[in-house]
Amino acid sequence: MAEQVAWATGKPGWNEAFLGLEANTAAYSGRLVQARALTRRAIVSAQRNQDKAGAASYQAVASLYEALFGNAVEARKSAAAALVLYAGREVQSVAALASAFAGDTARAEALAADLEFPEDTLQNFHIVPAIRGTAEVIRGNPLEAIEILQSATPYELGAEADSGLPLYAVFVRGEAYLATHQGSAAEVEFQKILSHPGIVMNNPNGALAHLGLARAYVLQGDTAKAKAAYQDFLTLWKDADPDIPILVAAKSEYAKLK
Repeated sequence: MAEQVAWATGKPGWNEAFLGLEANTAAYSGRLVQARALTRRAIVSAQRNQDKAGAASYQAVASLYEALFGNAVEARKSAAAALVLYAGREVQSVAALASAFAGDTARAEALAADLEFPEDTLQNFHIVPAIRGTAEVIRGNPLEAIEILQSATPYELGAEADSGLPLYAVFVRGEAYLATHQGSAAEVEFQKILSHPGIVMNNPNGALAHLGLARAYVLQGDTAKAKAAYQDFLTLWKDADPDIPILVAAKSEYAKLK
C-alpha cells in the first residue's frame, strides 16, 4: 500500500483519489483529525486539477462521517460546502444523507426530492429511501422509517463502496429497529453489514455496525454478547480521537455493563 501511495503522489487524479481513500480509512478508525486533514488535501488536489465533482465528492463524504459521529454543526457546514463546489447527483445523495443524520431533515428531504430518476434503480430504491428513512428516525418516527425502507430490501446489497453509500439502507433500518426497541431485528441488520466487508470496505458505517450490534444485544438482555460487541468497536477505535461524541457515548454505555 505504501508503494502505491508513493506512486500516486503528485499524479493528477490519482493523488486526490488516494488521499480520499486514506481519509475514509482514518475516519473508519475514528481518527477524525487526520481524516479532516487528508480530506482537505484531497479537495485542494482535485481543485488544482479542475475536478470540481471530485472535490465536492470528498467534501460530501466528510460531511457524512461528521454526521455519523455526532458532529452535527460540522456536518451541515461540510454538506453545504460540497453542494457549493458541485451539485451533481452523487454529491447531492451523500450530502442529503449527511444532512438527515445531522438533523437538517428539511434540507435532506428537499435534496431527496430532486434525486429520483426513472431508470436508476439503486437511486430510487436504495439511496432515496435511506435518506428519507434517516430523516424519519431523526424526527422520532422510526416505524415510518422502517416502512419507507422496505422498498430497499431487494436492492440494498447492490450499492457498492464506490457509490459512496454502501449498505446505508441497512444501517438506517438497524437504527430504526433500535429506536423501536426491536433488538433481534436490529441485530439482523447490523450483522448483515458486518457480513459484507467487501461491500462496505472502509466506509464508517462498517465500524459503527459493531456499536449498533452491541446496542441490539443490550435490548435483548444479552450482556455477554453486548460486552463483546462493544469491545470490538472500542478496539477498532483504540486510536480514535477521544472527544468524538459517538465514542464518548459508546464508552459510557459499555461502562454501565461492567
